[in-house]
Amino acid sequence: MTGKHTVDLTGVSETALLTLLVRASEARRPDGILDDPMAVHLVDSIQYDFAKFGFTRRQDMALRALTFDKQARRYLLDHPRATVVALAEGLQTSFFRLDAADVGHEFRWLTVDLPPMVELRRKLLPASDRVTMCAQSALDFAWMDKVTTEHGVFITAEGLLMYLQPDEAMALITECAARFPGGRFMFDLPPAAFAALARRGVRTSLRYRVPPMPFTLSVSEAADLVNTVPGVRAVHDVPPERARGALLNALIWTVQRTPLLDPVRPVTTLLEFG
Repeated sequence: MTGKHTVDLTGVSETALLTLLVRASEARRPDGILDDPMAVHLVDSIQYDFAKFGFTRRQDMALRALTFDKQARRYLLDHPRATVVALAEGLQTSFFRLDAADVGHEFRWLTVDLPPMVELRRKLLPASDRVTMCAQSALDFAWMDKVTTEHGVFITAEGLLMYLQPDEAMALITECAARFPGGRFMFDLPPAAFAALARRGVRTSLRYRVPPMPFTLSVSEAADLVNTVPGVRAVHDVPPERARGALLNALIWTVQRTPLLDPVRPVTTLLEFG
């Protein structure tokens, strides 16, 4: 185990290790849906008891990463010099996947996360003069002063809002809408039908329970943000990317297109600011 970095994260920050492991496990598969060599590198660089998370050979986090990547890529193709702001980025490796895509190498990146996570990213990930790291909570809106808006702004809150209190999550969305007209903001939330379970924290194994998730929105509540949050010009219900397996894809397709099943599917939303 020599040469590996010992990691000691707790609470919500520890979930970054869970989502990292799921992405890396998918990326290692010969038929994997996600090309993420940096995630594999991170897992191989970290000394941690990953087995505590239980079963992690699943596609959900890889699908989420692909879905966020697709929307960010679309924005960057139209705004190649834009700034992407990754709130509570954890150990996501989105910058490296997008930098290897067809969007050019002019876009800038701002990581916003708590000091221990920023320190870990500095130790484990290659440095880039296009990446700035801001060691603070996403709820400390001072990070907004560091965003260059001239060429466009795409904000991601991948795996963040569900861990905030409802008033905190709405305050973050509202402030971003006010500060970044013309920008976009993307977030995801667990299914509304499982809100009560999520608020207690979901157990993934006998040794690990995901922290409580106090914030949820139904599909219709997310759509109504265009009416309830000043500055939100449009709301898009974003479908997931294609999974591995015909049966799973058929299930996802059916759930996504059947309104009666909206409560049992995750919410992935893209906001356009006016």
